[in-house]
Amino acid sequence: MDEPDNGVPATALGHLTWLKSRHSNPSGNCVEVACLPGGEIAVRNSRHPAGPVLVYTQAEIAAFLQGAKDGDFDRVVS
Repeated sequence: MDEPDNGVPATALGHLTWLKSRHSNPSGNCVEVACLPGGEIAVRNSRHPAGPVLVYTQAEIAAFLQGAKDGDFDRVVS
């Protein structure tokens, strides 16, 4: 696969090392991330490990993480 698309099945990306936050809860309500060979970051729902993967650039993930650190998304979580 040359360039992964958003919504691609996780199984189509081959063997990846998926990471999950240590703040994830035991009922599996979390997301996992993996680095792709081209430098992109794959994101999937941990409850559906073979399901669709969203793919982001490193710049997009960096902007999201900075926004999360700054509290930009606090209002979406009660």
